[in-house]
Amino acid sequence: MAFLKWVLLIFTLHSFMPTPISSNLSLNKEALAQIPLNFLEFSKKPEIMDWMVNIRRKIHENRELGYEEFETSKLIRAELDLMGIPYKYPIAVTGVVGYIGTGKPPFVALRADMDALAMEELVEWEHKSKVPEKIHACGHDAHVAMLLGAAKMLQHNQNDLQGTVVLIFQPAEEGGGGAKIMLDEGALDNVDAIFALHVTARVPIGMVASRPGPISAAMGFFEAVINGKGGHAAIPQHTVDPILAASNVIVSLQHLVSREADPLDSQVVSIAKFQGGGAFNVIPDSVTIGGTFRAFSKESFLQLRQRIEEVISKQASVQRCNATVIFDERSMYPVNSNNKELHEHFRKVAGEILGFENIIEMQPQMGGEDFAFFSESIPGLFFFLGMKETEGAVHSGHSPYFRVNEDVFPYGAALHASLATTYLLQNPTKHTSPPEVSSRDEL
Repeated sequence: MAFLKWVLLIFTLHSFMPTPISSNLSLNKEALAQIPLNFLEFSKKPEIMDWMVNIRRKIHENRELGYEEFETSKLIRAELDLMGIPYKYPIAVTGVVGYIGTGKPPFVALRADMDALAMEELVEWEHKSKVPEKIHACGHDAHVAMLLGAAKMLQHNQNDLQGTVVLIFQPAEEGGGGAKIMLDEGALDNVDAIFALHVTARVPIGMVASRPGPISAAMGFFEAVINGKGGHAAIPQHTVDPILAASNVIVSLQHLVSREADPLDSQVVSIAKFQGGGAFNVIPDSVTIGGTFRAFSKESFLQLRQRIEEVISKQASVQRCNATVIFDERSMYPVNSNNKELHEHFRKVAGEILGFENIIEMQPQMGGEDFAFFSESIPGLFFFLGMKETEGAVHSGHSPYFRVNEDVFPYGAALHASLATTYLLQNPTKHTSPPEVSSRDEL
């Protein structure tokens, strides 16, 4: 596949030809526009498509939860070895970081998450999970397959890359904060920008959705234990009722959004857990409640956290109870915000592959995504890859009936490879201290 050599030749020739600037830029744009189309053509080859599908199905049959992705990581490393791609392992327990290109700046990263969910698969098919109560119901198996597909194409053109592509195979996206651990362990050292995709059954196949600025909310989980004094329900005057206190707490928490938040600043506080008592005629000693809170700015998120603790503690005391509030620090994700320049780059690349009419500018969503740790640290771009078929039921992520439309794989692989390749061509060297990595650097 020599199309990158052709593009580089065009750039070189035009740098020496006495051509007007406007004409030079026009031809450069034409050359850049051809890269995504050629990657798409390559990724649609039956042998490449079948290879990606086979990888995805292997992972799907043997799914693993966050920080337990040892077999998934082993499969990834085996494929990287076969392709001759150097990598570092382990990063964040099971994570893998691969390198393709010059080994020198600029550096651009592509990320795929690897972990499964703790639930039973209810789809009956040949490659159903062999592991009880674990399921790839969010498409992470597909993400890994498409990033490996992109790696194969990029490695085929490694001598023509004008910098280094960093492959991030990340553990524990589903509540484990794997991105934060990878960041802390240096996975993005010297990296200038990072891209990631997520499959969705809400968008038709052949289309993508994204937006500049916030795309998913900051999120966190909390739990509160409200302690009172139990007793017989027929003599409540001799008790301190934690159920009544918890009920008042829940109502008061809803006022944080309806009466304290700016109506134009979207926020959510939801109580989804209420546990207390085991008999119809006994008031319990304690009640446990739990929930989630979300916001689209760091300031609003921190304000919500402070007020949740205050409301729970003070409303409990009004009912003569005391409360302990615990925030799950590992589940705290920042706002996932897309860099505006990278979004424009994404639009150009996706437009060449899919057509500009097939790019949706979506609304922000309240779901959390730990890619936010990456995009908070360096410029990042996160987008959704449509895989909805024209017929059949639609089951969103985290459903036991979730299915992946494998026909989307060429689009995902081509988008990954094209975003990275064209980014390197269009951006100058920024850093001077590239990471040292051997062909197999197992730490």
